[in-house]
Amino acid sequence: MSTGRLAIATLLLVCGFAAGLVVTGRMRAADETGAQPPPAAARATASTAATQIPTIPSSLPDFSRVAGQTVPAVTNISSQQFVRRSNSPFANDPFFQYFFGGDDEMFGSRRGVQSSLGSGVIVSSDGYILTNNHVIAGEGGVLSVRNLPAITVAFGDRRELSAEIIGADAATDLALLKVNAKGLPTIPWGDSSKLKVAEWVLAIGNPYQLDQTVTLGIVSAVNRRVGISAYEDFIQTDAAINPGNSGGALINARGELIGINTAIYSESGGYQGIGFAVPSNLVRRVMQDLIAFGEVRRGDIGYVEFAAVTTHVAEQLGAPGAHGALIAQMMRNSAAYRAGLLPGDIVVALNGQKIEDAAQLKRLIQDAKIGSTAVFRVIRDGRETDVRVPIQSSSRRVRD
Repeated sequence: MSTGRLAIATLLLVCGFAAGLVVTGRMRAADETGAQPPPAAARATASTAATQIPTIPSSLPDFSRVAGQTVPAVTNISSQQFVRRSNSPFANDPFFQYFFGGDDEMFGSRRGVQSSLGSGVIVSSDGYILTNNHVIAGEGGVLSVRNLPAITVAFGDRRELSAEIIGADAATDLALLKVNAKGLPTIPWGDSSKLKVAEWVLAIGNPYQLDQTVTLGIVSAVNRRVGISAYEDFIQTDAAINPGNSGGALINARGELIGINTAIYSESGGYQGIGFAVPSNLVRRVMQDLIAFGEVRRGDIGYVEFAAVTTHVAEQLGAPGAHGALIAQMMRNSAAYRAGLLPGDIVVALNGQKIEDAAQLKRLIQDAKIGSTAVFRVIRDGRETDVRVPIQSSSRRVRD
């Protein structure tokens, strides 16, 4: 290699080395600058932003302990009873039923077995179990003394025991069973009057025969009246409730029983995010009556039919803007009529509590103490007046 070429090669090598040092130095400087703490102003801005952003929990609350304590107290209920079924090919034809009134004796009938499945909640260690009336009564929801269903209770430990029906209440869709057992697991009672909307709840039951299934949700609403039973004061929840959950437990975050799952709102027959449970305070009252009397004794004022107060009706009765319940019909031998209530009266308050609709008034009458006197504030001929009505027992009225 000539001397000139050697000099050029040496010069290129030196230049490349120098350029490498410059690039490396800049990178190192950048790294060192990035590691420096931000200026005080920047730190203050970041701190302020952090305080303004709410902390979001990384996960949902852990209810595994609550579930572990309560699941063993939820059972599977199966009911079977013999029924007569028509052999008529038109038995389910509404056109035939409308014109012939279901008179299909010419086709005869056959004896069949009607079965239903649901859930139950153990409420005493000596064998009392709550469930829904429709779980044990099946189609129609009415129990026949002559043809009581055979009830089997399956426990979490795979035991199966026959159950006696202590009593049932179609108005609240509740039933009380008794098995011959001791030392059963139970769930402590909760106070349903303290429930708040958006409070966490667990629904435990046997949907689609899937034993002891737990679903999680919140309380969507309280004091719901939806027109599916005679006495309504439901807890609404979005915890998944499906066929088979009926009679199961609704549990709060403290592991307390705050309701008996009863119904779902569904257009498909499955879960739609709207379920209803009978609140625990009402359940306890029904249970106590069933144990003591074999029936639920409610307040009653005789046969009275209440209706909604529309704007048009209120104006016609000389009470524009009035809200309450209209007395539409009543029997002359009723306690209400004898005390002075009349058809056309608008009941606006009962014992000082404002009345919003007929369903609320019926519930307050049923809750009134038997033997007491209730004060009905009514609007009659455009003027308010008080009528004192004695509260009698509904069971007594039925016997009379």
